[in-house]
Amino acid sequence: MTLQEILSPVQVLSHQGSLATTITAVCTDSRQVIPGSLFVAVKGTQTDGHTFIPKAIEQGAVAILVSDEIPSDVPSDITFVKVADTESAIGPVATTFYGNPSQKLKLVGVTGTNGKTTIATVLYQMFRALGHKAGLLSTVCNYIDEREVPATHTTPDPISLNRLLSEMVEAGCEYAFMECSSHAIQQQRIGGLTFAGGIFTNLTRDHLDYHKTFENYRDAKKLFFDHLPKEAFAITNADDSNGQIMVQNCAAKICTYSVRTAADFKARILEESIEGMLLDMDGQEVSVRFVGRFNVQNLLAVYGATRLLGVDRESTLRALSTLHPVNGRFEAIRSPQGFSAIVDYAHTPDALINVLEAINEIKRGGKVITVCGAGGNRDKGKRPIMAREAANHSDRVILTSDNPRFEEPAAIVADMAAGLDEAQKQKTICIVDRREAIRTATALAQAGDIILVAGKGHEPYQEVKGVKHHFDDHEEIRKAFGIEK
Repeated sequence: MTLQEILSPVQVLSHQGSLATTITAVCTDSRQVIPGSLFVAVKGTQTDGHTFIPKAIEQGAVAILVSDEIPSDVPSDITFVKVADTESAIGPVATTFYGNPSQKLKLVGVTGTNGKTTIATVLYQMFRALGHKAGLLSTVCNYIDEREVPATHTTPDPISLNRLLSEMVEAGCEYAFMECSSHAIQQQRIGGLTFAGGIFTNLTRDHLDYHKTFENYRDAKKLFFDHLPKEAFAITNADDSNGQIMVQNCAAKICTYSVRTAADFKARILEESIEGMLLDMDGQEVSVRFVGRFNVQNLLAVYGATRLLGVDRESTLRALSTLHPVNGRFEAIRSPQGFSAIVDYAHTPDALINVLEAINEIKRGGKVITVCGAGGNRDKGKRPIMAREAANHSDRVILTSDNPRFEEPAAIVADMAAGLDEAQKQKTICIVDRREAIRTATALAQAGDIILVAGKGHEPYQEVKGVKHHFDDHEEIRKAFGIEK
């Protein structure tokens, strides 16, 4: 493809060199440049890609896209192109280079604070169960139909994203489901994509280390719905106070879901246990393997999207009854001693409350013991809130390490403990070592008790001082229970 063809969706302010140059790859990382590449110099939050232009040329780049002034000493065999903003240009450029793959799929995006992974993954499971080829882009793992591709970010960069979508098209996928993080929306990583639908889950405090204010965080999510085409659908959570704000300026067909109020898609819990729930969904009973009111909302979003994608009610409900929770999302592990542990990714106050409320609804007289921490180099304001909510909804609490990153684990635990009053402190223990915290919870548990190990979910590592060490909550729980598998 020529440089001129690749740049067709963006406004070129000026250029020096030939636009007829053939391009073999598009890169924003100079280390990934191969001969014949277009290098896009993006000003990121940590580094400025313009400083890596010499390295990109050395690696074989034949064209450079910049937002700074074109240098006066440009090599004669290198084409420089200036646009107003390379960050907003990279999405449409990558989309064009890979042949607009999102236009050849029915792509559905899911955004919100909690529930994105569950909804996107269950939709992927749903359409495969219905006999369709489908793709998934999620926090836990990416899938090109049945082929697994490890995930590094909730939402990949625009180049990786379009490459994965083009591979889905080549594999014959009809549908693709993806999580859209606030970072990705703000940084325009999904720019240039064509969505068939969008889903809003909920909005609670998260990522304020990046967005600074809750309003900025909310507005980043809202941008996704502002840009949906009128041919698409938007499904929003009527139980969340921000649900209507999300779709205020949305041109797409708007539908709602709720467990509490009037909505297009409704459900209520008839029975529940640690194994699952019996629901009344859209006027029909269905048994599912999921637990908790928050999961009823997740399943309603899945149900609504499936129906809006053209599947009839009976087929949708039948498939829904066969599906299972996502790795690290309310996963139950039973001990030989008669108590259970639940592994969950809950790492925000609201997610922790949701999981603990679900546990308290299904427990049969036993205690709730919660093991939780908070991530380092992230929003410090939620740490005392997390500890307080854990204590409010548990009989015993063990505050421990999560992913401390470059912070001192003990300091993070101290920040959490600072949110507790004297009564809450009486039922709380601080054990910085996460393995020892899980063992202690197991030692405290008796028959009928439920241990919640929250915060890491699917993650098989702990990140300490910038290094990832193998650590899997599932494995540690099984060892503490005396069962290896």
